Amino acid sequence: MRAVAKYGALATLGSLVLSTLSVAPAGGADFAGASSEERGTVVAAQRAAAAGIAFRSCSKAEMLPAPVTCGTVEVPLDYARPDGERIKLTVSRVKASGKTGAAGGEGKAVETVQRQGALVYNPGGPGASSMAFPMAAGLPEWKRIAAAYDIVGYAPRGVGRSAPLSCQNAADYGKAPTLAPTYPSESYKRERVSRAKAYAQGCARSAGPALRHYTSLNNARDLDVLRAALGEKKLSFMGASYGTYFGALYASLFPSHVRRMVFDSAVNPDPDQIWYRNNLDQSLAFEQRWADFRAWVAKHDATYGLGATPEEVQHSYERVRAALAHHPAGGKVGPGQLHAAMLGAGYYDDYWAMRATALSEFLKGNTKPLVDQASPQPAAAFDNENSNAVYTAVECNDAPWPTDWKVWDRDNTELATRAPFETWDNAWMNLPCAFWPAPRQRPADIRTEAGELPPTLILAAERDAATPYPGALELQRRLSGSALVTERGAGTHGIAGGPNACVNDHVEAYLLTGKTPVPGAECAPHAEPNAVSLERDDTRSELHRRLNPGTQL
Repeated sequence: MRAVAKYGALATLGSLVLSTLSVAPAGGADFAGASSEERGTVVAAQRAAAAGIAFRSCSKAEMLPAPVTCGTVEVPLDYARPDGERIKLTVSRVKASGKTGAAGGEGKAVETVQRQGALVYNPGGPGASSMAFPMAAGLPEWKRIAAAYDIVGYAPRGVGRSAPLSCQNAADYGKAPTLAPTYPSESYKRERVSRAKAYAQGCARSAGPALRHYTSLNNARDLDVLRAALGEKKLSFMGASYGTYFGALYASLFPSHVRRMVFDSAVNPDPDQIWYRNNLDQSLAFEQRWADFRAWVAKHDATYGLGATPEEVQHSYERVRAALAHHPAGGKVGPGQLHAAMLGAGYYDDYWAMRATALSEFLKGNTKPLVDQASPQPAAAFDNENSNAVYTAVECNDAPWPTDWKVWDRDNTELATRAPFETWDNAWMNLPCAFWPAPRQRPADIRTEAGELPPTLILAAERDAATPYPGALELQRRLSGSALVTERGAGTHGIAGGPNACVNDHVEAYLLTGKTPVPGAECAPHAEPNAVSLERDDTRSELHRRLNPGTQL
């Protein structure tokens, strides 16, 4: 399932190219014995270092205001053939300000900060873009980091305007209202199997031979080409959710190219988990997070009137589902749209008050809050279909999946008895992988040896559902020298730059000084949502939406 997600002077061109060519690919292997993809990555990085990125005003399509600037970097479609077809990835940037504190005025000191290079961010997906990430430079939580680093976002291959991938008509993908049965009938299952087959075939028709090249390994290779194009000898990177997985692949492939890396809400990188079992674990974890939401709503029964116990809140929710199955709200919000909206509350607790209000008002006869929150947005149809296409292609290409529907049916039927909230919705999303027409890879065994990789920082919320906590522990075991910060008792997905000052202090200290926390570092949970306040900071909300565009890993 996809997730929803919140140095010194530049080297001379000659020395950068020399560095690029002299670094042994694949974690220290001799270049003469390198694979064709490894050699192709070196060639592509050399070209990118020579070309650089011509940053200019962003196109209107990106909807990014100054001082954000945009450019492109060229990467091979197939790294085994670096002289073959190439695609362009869009890149965005706000240059390091070099200053913190108040800007001018009597008695207001301005601290000058040395530039440390570029910080590249990926929010996950697969299928999410970080083109809006440079806007974070204007937020207080990022001020000191933005003083020291160029804040860089980009759209990975297939995403947005980076050689976009599509698998079906956007209007068909966003069709509403839809059903979302918790315990699907046999006829409904047959319908979804048919749709999954058609979707997989649509991906193959649309992409043709290029389909096989949308992989996590290629995302990691693209990241090294982007590093070179930015003029960086070593990469400073922050990945959230799925971004932690291909970020960890990068660390395993190119450990000598790593400067600093933050893994926020870590995917379990165990090859046996990629991706079928990770999705089963995720569905189970969402049941716990759905229970957290219902417990919070019950605690505020005086405000919402949805029930004084989690069980009573569930009953109220089922009443809304049943009503929408017969009469979709606004003609567009059926059980499927309701579930998608409530799934957002599983990712981010700052949605809790809004979602609870929508349920409460609906049962009082006021459908407007639910329609406003859950209706499909036509303006987002293209981006949503594109994001889902890239998600599907990457996950299906990355690893073997069960190809027998009976296996899916058995596993998800059993799981739904324990975790009914999200199990089948997650299964339908991934089911095209059972019928995938492109070759499947074997997942890489991510790991680094002692001293091979600089210290890295892992962040995890203990009750995160999209990337369950055991994944952070597994990543820490596999990346030697990594440090883990745990936000105890919390479940928001993507915690860097959020409301927890303790987490943000650890991130800032690491990115600015390289300092990692002591083993077992913990932060108390951030404050629970305010049940009676629906006020939101518009700038923060818009940035949050654009950095976490409904993707699920």
